Amino acid sequence: MSKKKRIEPIPEEFSSYAEAADFWDTHDTMDYPGAFRTVRMVGKLRSRHYEIAIDADVLKALKARAHRTGTSLGHLASKILRQQLRSPI
Repeated sequence: MSKKKRIEPIPEEFSSYAEAADFWDTHDTMDYPGAFRTVRMVGKLRSRHYEIAIDADVLKALKARAHRTGTSLGHLASKILRQQLRSPI
C-alpha cells in the first residue's frame, strides 16, 4: 500500500526572495515537472580566475595596499604580477 506524497502548489508569486528561498529549501523541483521548461543557453567566459598560494604576510601587505589605493585585491595582484613579468630577471 503506497501513499501518494501531497504536492503543495507553487505560489503564483512570492512576496520576497526570502519567501521563495524558504519554499524551495523545503520542496523539490522534481515534484513539479510541468512547471519548468528546458532552455538552451550559449555563453562566453569573459575571464578566468585562478587560485595561487600566497604567504600570509604577503597577503596582508597586498590587502593593505589594495585598501589604500581603493582597488580590488585581484586587480592589484594582477597589476603587480604584470609589472614583475615585464621586467628582466
